[in-house]
Amino acid sequence: MQQDSSVTAVAHVIQLAVAPVFLLSGIGAILGVMTNRIARIIDRARSLQQGHLALGPGGESARLSELAALARRARLMSYSIALCTTTALLICAVIAVLFFGARINIDTSIAVVVIFIAAMATFFLGLLLFLREIFLATRTLRIGVQHAVILERREEPKILSGPED
Repeated sequence: MQQDSSVTAVAHVIQLAVAPVFLLSGIGAILGVMTNRIARIIDRARSLQQGHLALGPGGESARLSELAALARRARLMSYSIALCTTTALLICAVIAVLFFGARINIDTSIAVVVIFIAAMATFFLGLLLFLREIFLATRTLRIGVQHAVILERREEPKILSGPED
C-alpha cells in the first residue's frame, strides 16, 4: 500500500507541474523572439560600423546617432532576455521544489508561492523592457522616416522629358 500512495503522490505532483511546464514553453517562445530581435539589432549595428550602408549627406552623424540608438536597444533586449531566462530558471525551481517536497513528504507550498511570485515579477520586468525596446525602435524608425522625407524635399525636382501627362 505504501508504494501506491507514493505513486499517487508523484502523479499528483506531475499534475501540478503541468501548468509550469506549459509556462516554460511560452517563455521559451518569447525568448526565441527576443534572441531573433537582438540578432537583427547586432547585424544592423555591425553593418553600420563596417560602413556597408550608405546614409547620404550628413551620413556620419546619422550613423553615429543610429549606432547609439541600436546600442541602447541591444542593452534593453539583453536585460529583457536575462530577466526572462531568470523566469524560466525560477519556474524550473518551482517544479523541482514540488517534486522534492513530494519525495521527502514536506509542505513546500510557501517556497513554491515565493518562487512563483519571483518568477512572475522577473517575467513582468522582462516584458516591460521588451516593450520599451519596441517603443524605442518605433520612435527611431519614425525619426528615420522623417529624416528621409526631409532629404527628399531637399532634392531638386526632376524634369521629365517626353509627352506631357
